[in-house]
Amino acid sequence: MTSETIISIFLGIGLAASVGFRVFLPLFALSLAAYFNVWELNESWQWIGSLAALITLGIATLVEIFAYFIPWVDNLLDSIAIPLAAIAGTAVMVSTIANMDPVVTWSLAIIAGGGTATAIKGAGATSRLASTATTGGLANPLVSTMETGTAVVVSTASIFAPMLAALLVIIILVMIFLIYRKLRPKKN
Repeated sequence: MTSETIISIFLGIGLAASVGFRVFLPLFALSLAAYFNVWELNESWQWIGSLAALITLGIATLVEIFAYFIPWVDNLLDSIAIPLAAIAGTAVMVSTIANMDPVVTWSLAIIAGGGTATAIKGAGATSRLASTATTGGLANPLVSTMETGTAVVVSTASIFAPMLAALLVIIILVMIFLIYRKLRPKKN
């Protein structure tokens, strides 16, 4: 495995994790990176770097970000976004992985990309439901701001420092695991 392949895997995992926070923002970031030739995509995924994709994903990103600031709408979006996160997480992994056998690429994309995105989106949806239940939705914009900020940071790190992004993903997943362990009911 070449260093280019390893870095492309880190990029994909970082963007997949970002998809867990905001579905369209990492795709928009990837589109920007491809459009401005910062990152080269696999041949069959080069359409993501087109002007049409850039504009479409930019608009979708803005709509998604603002919709998450509307209490109750954010919970509805989460129910739709969980399966979308799995698909988008898989897609960003497939589009970025370089120089690998297609079977390995797709397996890695489904497990690491789709799995990471789904785990993070599921944890986010659970935290938003808890916020809605405990504050009547008043704290949800704070949750949305934190999620959007994290998606921006991890997406940016993924494109410009993929190894740092992979480290951030590990930290995020460990934090989710620790919070889950702390909150789950104790067995008697």
